[in-house]
Amino acid sequence: MPKLLLAPSILSADFTRLGEELAVCESSNADWIHIDVMDGRFVPNITMGPFIVEACKRVTKLPLDVHLMIEKPERHLKAFAKAGADNITVHIEACPHIHRTIQHIHSLGCTAGVALNPGTPVGAIEAVLGDADLFLMMSVNPGYSGQKFISSTVAKVKEIRKRLTALKSSARIEVDGGIDAETLPKMKKAGADVFVAATAVFKHPKGTKAGIKILQAKLRDT
Repeated sequence: MPKLLLAPSILSADFTRLGEELAVCESSNADWIHIDVMDGRFVPNITMGPFIVEACKRVTKLPLDVHLMIEKPERHLKAFAKAGADNITVHIEACPHIHRTIQHIHSLGCTAGVALNPGTPVGAIEAVLGDADLFLMMSVNPGYSGQKFISSTVAKVKEIRKRLTALKSSARIEVDGGIDAETLPKMKKAGADVFVAATAVFKHPKGTKAGIKILQAKLRDT
């Protein structure tokens, strides 16, 4: 089993002190920084672009995990790679030419992820199970932080893990949406190995460091 990774999502960070927030993540031994990019079309909200990725790259050594919740993501891959993305994840629902998109991401020197929404069947990613480096199961409908976890996505993670195991694939399974101290163990048991958390980290009542520490303890629990 690969190392379990915690990827705090800056969607819930205090952007007036973003550098400080990232420094706390790094000093608290978070593994990745997750950056949620939204365009107001594929999802209702509008968030950040390559300039935020570039700013993060300047202040942290942690890998930047860029999640494109946007239409026609192939138009913007080069900009995000140039800004400093280490992994770029696109949505299967937004990519009619998914093989080409994965190849493009790889050609830019990044690892490639493929995400699917809670209402999308696992079979939608069947054709690229052997091509992507990561599969991201959304456990809320994308667009906002702080939403309620959709429990039916646990079974979908189990199914993705089953299919990857059958292929003897080393691809990671990432989960994003409503991940906290209660839901993380469920997704861990289902076979996920990368856990994105926004509210549970940056909005924790005792601060970012405490939020990370609690989730890291859940990663270590057997």
